[in-house]
Amino acid sequence: MEFLLEPLEYEFFRRALLAALLVGASGGMIGVYVVLRGMSYVGHGLSHAAIGGAVVGFTLNLNFYAGAFAMGLLAVLAINKITQNNKIKLDAAIGIVTTAMFALGVAIVSKLRNFKQNFEAALFGNILGITDHDLMVIGLVTTITLVTMFFSYRALLFSTFDNEAARVFGIKTESVQFLFSLLLTFSVIASLNVIGVTMVAATLIAPAMTARMLTDSFSKMIIYSTLIGSITGVIGMYLSYVFNVASGTTIVLFSALLFSLSLLAKPIHSLSINLRR
Repeated sequence: MEFLLEPLEYEFFRRALLAALLVGASGGMIGVYVVLRGMSYVGHGLSHAAIGGAVVGFTLNLNFYAGAFAMGLLAVLAINKITQNNKIKLDAAIGIVTTAMFALGVAIVSKLRNFKQNFEAALFGNILGITDHDLMVIGLVTTITLVTMFFSYRALLFSTFDNEAARVFGIKTESVQFLFSLLLTFSVIASLNVIGVTMVAATLIAPAMTARMLTDSFSKMIIYSTLIGSITGVIGMYLSYVFNVASGTTIVLFSALLFSLSLLAKPIHSLSINLRR
Protein backbone atom coordinates (compact mmCIF):
# COMPACT_ATOMS: atom_id res chain seq x y z
CA MET A 1 0.00 0.00 0.00
CA GLU A 2 2.86 2.37 0.78
CA PHE A 3 4.21 1.73 -2.71
CA LEU A 4 0.94 3.04 -4.17
CA LEU A 5 0.59 6.04 -1.86
CA GLU A 6 4.16 7.34 -1.84
CA PRO A 7 4.13 8.90 -5.35
CA LEU A 8 0.75 10.52 -4.63
CA GLU A 9 2.46 12.82 -2.12
CA TYR A 10 3.76 14.81 -5.08
CA GLU A 11 1.33 17.16 -6.79
CA PHE A 12 3.02 16.84 -10.18
CA PHE A 13 2.59 13.04 -10.04
CA ARG A 14 -1.11 13.28 -9.12
CA ARG A 15 -1.65 15.65 -12.03
CA ALA A 16 0.31 13.41 -14.40
CA LEU A 17 -1.53 10.30 -13.20
CA LEU A 18 -4.92 11.86 -13.91
CA ALA A 19 -3.73 13.03 -17.34
CA ALA A 20 -2.49 9.53 -18.22
CA LEU A 21 -5.79 8.01 -17.06
CA LEU A 22 -7.89 10.39 -19.17
CA VAL A 23 -5.70 10.15 -22.27
CA GLY A 24 -5.66 6.37 -21.97
CA ALA A 25 -9.46 6.21 -21.77
CA SER A 26 -10.14 8.49 -24.75
CA GLY A 27 -7.35 6.96 -26.83
CA GLY A 28 -8.54 3.44 -26.06
CA MET A 29 -12.12 4.20 -27.08
CA ILE A 30 -11.42 6.03 -30.32
CA GLY A 31 -8.64 3.58 -31.13
CA VAL A 32 -11.23 0.83 -31.70
CA TYR A 33 -12.68 2.75 -34.63
CA VAL A 34 -9.19 3.63 -35.91
CA VAL A 35 -8.19 -0.05 -35.98
CA LEU A 36 -11.44 -1.34 -37.48
CA ARG A 37 -11.42 1.35 -40.17
CA GLY A 38 -7.88 0.40 -41.16
CA MET A 39 -6.60 3.86 -40.20
CA SER A 40 -3.80 2.86 -37.83
CA TYR A 41 -1.32 5.14 -39.58
CA VAL A 42 -3.59 8.18 -39.18
CA GLY A 43 -2.83 8.73 -35.48
CA HIS A 44 0.89 8.73 -36.16
CA GLY A 45 0.50 11.09 -39.10
CA LEU A 46 -1.86 13.50 -37.34
CA SER A 47 0.50 13.85 -34.39
CA HIS A 48 3.25 14.96 -36.76
CA ALA A 49 0.95 17.44 -38.48
CA ALA A 50 -0.16 18.79 -35.09
CA ILE A 51 3.45 19.42 -34.07
CA GLY A 52 3.96 21.42 -37.26
CA GLY A 53 0.85 23.41 -36.40
CA ALA A 54 2.01 24.00 -32.83
CA VAL A 55 5.28 25.44 -34.10
CA VAL A 56 3.50 27.67 -36.64
CA GLY A 57 1.12 28.79 -33.89
CA PHE A 58 4.05 29.60 -31.62
CA THR A 59 5.57 31.89 -34.25
CA LEU A 60 2.20 33.66 -34.56
CA ASN A 61 1.89 33.99 -30.76
CA LEU A 62 -1.00 31.54 -30.64
CA ASN A 63 -1.80 28.96 -27.98
CA PHE A 64 -0.08 25.57 -28.41
CA TYR A 65 -3.39 23.74 -28.70
CA ALA A 66 -4.87 26.29 -31.11
CA GLY A 67 -2.02 25.92 -33.59
CA ALA A 68 -1.91 22.13 -33.24
CA PHE A 69 -5.66 21.75 -33.69
CA ALA A 70 -5.81 24.07 -36.70
CA MET A 71 -3.07 22.19 -38.53
CA GLY A 72 -4.40 18.79 -37.46
CA LEU A 73 -7.86 19.64 -38.76
CA LEU A 74 -6.38 21.02 -41.97
CA ALA A 75 -4.48 17.75 -42.42
CA VAL A 76 -7.65 15.68 -41.94
CA LEU A 77 -9.60 17.77 -44.44
CA ALA A 78 -6.76 17.62 -46.97
CA ILE A 79 -6.42 13.84 -46.60
CA ASN A 80 -10.19 13.32 -47.00
CA LYS A 81 -10.20 15.52 -50.11
CA ILE A 82 -7.21 13.80 -51.72
CA THR A 83 -8.63 10.30 -51.18
CA GLN A 84 -12.17 11.22 -52.20
CA ASN A 85 -11.87 9.90 -55.78
CA ASN A 86 -10.15 6.67 -54.65
CA LYS A 87 -7.22 7.27 -57.02
CA ILE A 88 -4.84 7.94 -54.14
CA LYS A 89 -4.80 5.51 -51.22
CA LEU A 90 -5.21 6.65 -47.63
CA ASP A 91 -1.72 5.71 -46.46
CA ALA A 92 -0.10 7.62 -49.33
CA ALA A 93 -2.18 10.74 -48.66
CA ILE A 94 -1.36 10.61 -44.95
CA GLY A 95 2.35 10.24 -45.68
CA ILE A 96 2.43 13.22 -48.03
CA VAL A 97 0.23 15.67 -46.11
CA THR A 98 1.33 15.06 -42.53
CA THR A 99 5.03 14.74 -43.32
CA ALA A 100 4.95 18.03 -45.22
CA MET A 101 3.31 19.77 -42.24
CA PHE A 102 5.80 18.26 -39.82
CA ALA A 103 8.66 19.33 -42.09
CA LEU A 104 7.29 22.87 -42.03
CA GLY A 105 7.53 22.87 -38.23
CA VAL A 106 11.08 21.50 -38.30
CA ALA A 107 12.08 24.15 -40.83
CA ILE A 108 10.76 26.91 -38.57
CA VAL A 109 12.55 25.44 -35.54
CA SER A 110 15.84 25.21 -37.40
CA LYS A 111 15.44 28.77 -38.66
CA LEU A 112 14.43 30.52 -35.44
CA ARG A 113 16.14 28.24 -32.87
CA ASN A 114 14.42 29.94 -29.94
CA PHE A 115 12.02 27.33 -28.63
CA LYS A 116 13.96 24.08 -28.85
CA GLN A 117 12.93 22.94 -25.37
CA ASN A 118 9.20 23.26 -26.04
CA PHE A 119 9.63 21.44 -29.34
CA GLU A 120 11.48 18.54 -27.70
CA ALA A 121 8.82 18.27 -24.97
CA ALA A 122 6.16 17.89 -27.66
CA LEU A 123 8.26 15.31 -29.50
CA PHE A 124 8.93 13.05 -26.53
CA GLY A 125 6.23 14.09 -24.05
CA ASN A 126 6.52 15.97 -20.78
CA ILE A 127 3.81 14.47 -18.60
CA LEU A 128 5.47 15.54 -15.34
CA GLY A 129 5.25 19.11 -16.58
CA ILE A 130 1.49 18.96 -17.10
CA THR A 131 -0.16 22.16 -15.89
CA ASP A 132 -3.69 22.75 -14.63
CA HIS A 133 -4.50 24.27 -18.01
CA ASP A 134 -3.24 21.14 -19.81
CA LEU A 135 -5.26 18.96 -17.46
CA MET A 136 -8.38 21.01 -18.14
CA VAL A 137 -7.90 20.62 -21.90
CA ILE A 138 -7.32 16.87 -21.57
CA GLY A 139 -10.39 16.49 -19.35
CA LEU A 140 -12.54 18.47 -21.78
CA VAL A 141 -11.34 16.43 -24.76
CA THR A 142 -11.97 13.16 -22.92
CA THR A 143 -15.48 14.23 -21.92
CA ILE A 144 -16.36 15.41 -25.43
CA THR A 145 -15.00 12.19 -26.94
CA LEU A 146 -16.84 9.85 -24.58
CA VAL A 147 -20.16 11.73 -24.77
CA THR A 148 -20.08 12.20 -28.56
CA MET A 149 -19.15 8.59 -29.27
CA PHE A 150 -21.87 7.38 -26.92
CA PHE A 151 -24.59 9.32 -28.74
CA SER A 152 -23.09 8.59 -32.19
CA TYR A 153 -22.62 4.88 -31.52
CA ARG A 154 -25.08 3.64 -34.17
CA ALA A 155 -23.86 6.00 -36.91
CA LEU A 156 -20.20 5.24 -36.22
CA LEU A 157 -20.88 1.49 -36.08
CA PHE A 158 -22.69 1.42 -39.43
CA SER A 159 -20.18 3.63 -41.24
CA THR A 160 -17.26 1.66 -39.84
CA PHE A 161 -18.37 -1.75 -41.10
CA ASP A 162 -20.46 -0.91 -44.17
CA ASN A 163 -20.39 2.62 -45.50
CA GLU A 164 -22.78 1.88 -48.37
CA ALA A 165 -25.37 0.28 -46.09
CA ALA A 166 -25.10 3.25 -43.75
CA ARG A 167 -26.09 5.57 -46.60
CA VAL A 168 -29.07 3.36 -47.43
CA PHE A 169 -30.27 3.65 -43.82
CA GLY A 170 -30.09 7.44 -44.07
CA ILE A 171 -26.83 8.02 -42.22
CA LYS A 172 -24.87 10.98 -43.53
CA THR A 173 -21.55 9.20 -43.83
CA GLU A 174 -19.60 12.31 -44.83
CA SER A 175 -20.74 14.09 -41.67
CA VAL A 176 -19.94 11.03 -39.58
CA GLN A 177 -16.46 10.84 -41.10
CA PHE A 178 -15.87 14.52 -40.39
CA LEU A 179 -17.09 14.09 -36.80
CA PHE A 180 -14.80 11.10 -36.31
CA SER A 181 -11.88 13.05 -37.77
CA LEU A 182 -12.54 15.89 -35.33
CA LEU A 183 -12.59 13.53 -32.34
CA LEU A 184 -9.41 11.81 -33.52
CA THR A 185 -7.67 15.15 -33.95
CA PHE A 186 -8.75 16.25 -30.46
CA SER A 187 -7.55 12.98 -28.96
CA VAL A 188 -4.16 13.10 -30.67
CA ILE A 189 -3.50 16.69 -29.65
CA ALA A 190 -4.50 16.04 -26.04
CA SER A 191 -2.01 13.15 -25.97
CA LEU A 192 1.00 15.11 -27.21
CA ASN A 193 2.19 16.48 -23.87
CA VAL A 194 1.52 13.14 -22.19
CA ILE A 195 3.09 10.66 -24.62
CA GLY A 196 4.82 12.77 -27.24
CA VAL A 197 4.50 12.75 -31.01
CA THR A 198 6.89 9.81 -31.43
CA MET A 199 4.66 7.41 -29.47
CA VAL A 200 1.14 8.82 -29.58
CA ALA A 201 -0.05 6.26 -32.15
CA ALA A 202 0.63 3.46 -29.66
CA THR A 203 -1.98 4.84 -27.22
CA LEU A 204 -4.58 4.52 -29.98
CA ILE A 205 -3.62 1.18 -31.48
CA ALA A 206 -2.27 -1.06 -28.69
CA PRO A 207 -5.31 -0.99 -26.33
CA ALA A 208 -7.70 -1.55 -29.23
CA MET A 209 -5.69 -4.46 -30.61
CA THR A 210 -5.38 -6.00 -27.14
CA ALA A 211 -9.15 -5.76 -26.74
CA ARG A 212 -9.57 -7.31 -30.20
CA MET A 213 -7.60 -10.35 -29.01
CA LEU A 214 -9.92 -10.72 -26.02
CA THR A 215 -13.33 -10.50 -27.69
CA ASP A 216 -15.18 -10.63 -31.01
CA SER A 217 -17.97 -8.41 -29.73
CA PHE A 218 -17.83 -4.81 -30.93
CA SER A 219 -19.46 -3.32 -27.81
CA LYS A 220 -17.21 -5.34 -25.50
CA MET A 221 -14.19 -4.33 -27.54
CA ILE A 222 -14.94 -0.66 -26.90
CA ILE A 223 -15.35 -1.26 -23.15
CA TYR A 224 -12.22 -3.40 -22.89
CA SER A 225 -10.12 -0.99 -24.95
CA THR A 226 -11.20 2.00 -22.84
CA LEU A 227 -10.38 0.14 -19.62
CA ILE A 228 -7.08 -1.17 -20.96
CA GLY A 229 -6.06 2.32 -22.08
CA SER A 230 -6.86 3.75 -18.64
CA ILE A 231 -5.09 0.96 -16.74
CA THR A 232 -2.07 1.19 -19.02
CA GLY A 233 -1.75 4.91 -18.37
CA VAL A 234 -1.94 4.50 -14.58
CA ILE A 235 0.42 1.51 -14.31
CA GLY A 236 2.79 3.07 -16.83
CA MET A 237 3.05 6.13 -14.62
CA TYR A 238 3.89 4.04 -11.55
CA LEU A 239 6.51 2.10 -13.51
CA SER A 240 7.99 5.39 -14.62
CA TYR A 241 8.28 6.47 -10.99
CA VAL A 242 9.80 3.17 -9.82
CA PHE A 243 12.37 2.78 -12.60
CA ASN A 244 13.00 6.51 -13.11
CA VAL A 245 12.30 6.23 -16.83
CA ALA A 246 10.42 8.62 -19.11
CA SER A 247 6.70 8.16 -18.46
CA GLY A 248 5.65 8.10 -22.12
CA THR A 249 8.08 5.24 -22.69
CA THR A 250 6.82 3.11 -19.79
CA ILE A 251 3.18 3.65 -20.78
CA VAL A 252 3.83 2.50 -24.35
CA LEU A 253 6.06 -0.44 -23.30
CA PHE A 254 3.48 -1.68 -20.80
CA SER A 255 0.78 -1.34 -23.44
CA ALA A 256 2.91 -3.40 -25.83
CA LEU A 257 3.44 -6.01 -23.10
CA LEU A 258 -0.31 -6.38 -22.57
CA PHE A 259 -0.81 -6.82 -26.31
CA SER A 260 1.91 -9.49 -26.44
CA LEU A 261 0.31 -11.38 -23.57
CA SER A 262 -3.13 -11.23 -25.23
CA LEU A 263 -1.56 -12.46 -28.46
CA LEU A 264 -0.11 -15.47 -26.65
CA ALA A 265 -3.27 -16.11 -24.64
CA LYS A 266 -5.67 -16.21 -27.62
CA PRO A 267 -4.51 -19.54 -29.14
CA ILE A 268 -4.40 -21.09 -25.66
CA HIS A 269 -7.98 -19.97 -25.02
CA SER A 270 -9.09 -21.29 -28.41
CA LEU A 271 -7.39 -24.63 -27.73
CA SER A 272 -9.13 -24.99 -24.35
CA ILE A 273 -12.52 -24.34 -25.98
CA ASN A 274 -11.85 -26.99 -28.63
CA LEU A 275 -10.81 -29.50 -25.98
CA ARG A 276 -14.05 -28.98 -24.08
CA ARG A 277 -15.99 -29.80 -27.21
